[in-house]
Amino acid sequence: MTPFDYTQRFLFEDTDVRGELALLERSYVEVLAKHPYPEPVAQLLGEMLAAAALLCGTLKFDGLLVLQARSSGAIPLLMVECSSAREVRGIARYNADDIAPDAALKDLMPEGILAITIDPTNGQRYQGIVPLEGQTLAECLSGYFATSEQLPTRFWLNADGRRARGLLLQQLPADKHKDKESRDASWEHLTTLGNTLTAEELLGLPNETVLHRLYHEETVRVFDPQIVEFHCGCSRERSANALVSVGQEDVELLLQEQGGQIEIDCQFCNQRYLFDAADVAQIFAGGGSQTPQETRH
Repeated sequence: MTPFDYTQRFLFEDTDVRGELALLERSYVEVLAKHPYPEPVAQLLGEMLAAAALLCGTLKFDGLLVLQARSSGAIPLLMVECSSAREVRGIARYNADDIAPDAALKDLMPEGILAITIDPTNGQRYQGIVPLEGQTLAECLSGYFATSEQLPTRFWLNADGRRARGLLLQQLPADKHKDKESRDASWEHLTTLGNTLTAEELLGLPNETVLHRLYHEETVRVFDPQIVEFHCGCSRERSANALVSVGQEDVELLLQEQGGQIEIDCQFCNQRYLFDAADVAQIFAGGGSQTPQETRH
């Protein structure tokens, strides 16, 4: 077993389908350590972290992938970011009083929508939005690709508060199988086998065992794993830039209202950045924020 979080790509040699497996332990635990999430929330957040890591493994881009689900229910927001460097972070907003221990996605996020945003460092930002209509997050993501005229893609996702795991299959453009009937039959065969994988197997078995369990009769080429890590992109400089965007007059008014010290908290990692009158004067004088006051956790 590899001693780190990772994604690992694999390819079916005899057909036009590729796959990706994701294992998140350390990064998942770090995300959960920032907030006291109830178990159903922690599970959904873990599944979304695994999904974001899987999607980044299928994309060739330099930038940020954002998965965001919103609803009118007990979980109004789930949000995960994964960079092209496979640095992940995530957050959930929830009302603990409305969450039953055995609550499912439909119970927790009624009237929900799912947004997938790709924000490249250079290039045009893209966003797709679909309703959260599936019974599980994996069904919702699979449905997104089914309705967005992109490559057919299937997800299997599970998380238990300690480990988040995911499996993805994606049909590639026609190469080995040119005719539609043959392509459809191959895709149905591989996804039907994928559907036999249990949550216990996905969460508990290493990649090589999962692939042998499902596809021992197929010729599968497995690529080297790619490391995934928790990383929060917040910083004192970004917080200072946020103050600049508000404007000096409003920031000085806010400074008075808050007793001479502005607190900016990162929602993802709970880090707190403090700015007093001297900091604010320096920022708006163009001096930056290189001399920080005390930073608290």
